[in-house]
Amino acid sequence: MAEAVIRVEKLVHVYPRGNVKALKGIDLDINKGDVVSIVGQNGSGKTTLVRHFNGLLRPTEGKVYLMGEDSTGKSVAEMSRRCGYVFQNPNHQIFCTTVREELMVAPKYFGFTQQQADESLKMVSELMGLEHLLDKHPMTLDYTTKKIITIASVLIFAPEVLVLDEPTGGLDEVGREMLTKIIRLMHDEGHTVVIISHDMDYVAENSSRVVVMAQGEILDDAVPEKVFLNVDILKHAQVEPPQIMQLDLRLGRKGMDMAALSVADFVKKYDS
Repeated sequence: MAEAVIRVEKLVHVYPRGNVKALKGIDLDINKGDVVSIVGQNGSGKTTLVRHFNGLLRPTEGKVYLMGEDSTGKSVAEMSRRCGYVFQNPNHQIFCTTVREELMVAPKYFGFTQQQADESLKMVSELMGLEHLLDKHPMTLDYTTKKIITIASVLIFAPEVLVLDEPTGGLDEVGREMLTKIIRLMHDEGHTVVIISHDMDYVAENSSRVVVMAQGEILDDAVPEKVFLNVDILKHAQVEPPQIMQLDLRLGRKGMDMAALSVADFVKKYDS
């Protein structure tokens, strides 16, 4: 039976300014080992929903459970230790004067011993190719590298859940490959990854589940192969299928239930 690491029940969130009801009674389970992408247009409620997972926002109504525990009364620090959040813009997350200091913030804050912190720093910096940058000022580096640093600064304390807000935005191809490597590593080690994204090409190839949102509600929640064939739902959510799938459906040589989600799928399908 699937183990829910995050569960939201009848979650409502109303922003006081303007009395905006951003979430309208959301029910959602995210299970251990899932790689879940949450998609939808701006204003659909994606970020509002996910910021409840580590306490950055609190419910107006409803409940949020993290690792089976009611999050009511828990601090952001307590929740963030188990659910790490990487913001969309790295410039909003980086505040130290060297990459080394940036990566060591969480281990020190969460009470790692010096040996544990040093070992985690070595592992993450080698994994993400940052060893030669540890004494550099992070704000002098290119955008992709800064984004990799912010992911590393969360990965270093190995949260059970890793939340990535628009992780492919501004990344070059090397950065996208590194991101995919990290997501697969987290999944292989039993961690859960939640992605907020407008990049449907990336979502289709790197998600085990896709949650489609619009106007504060969940419209669909299924494997990518099903979600991206649900034309009516996608239209309502103003989401377009991946480009390779659009090409596949236009060619229409084979059934709609076999639409390709990646270039590799497309080549395999038509190389016959």
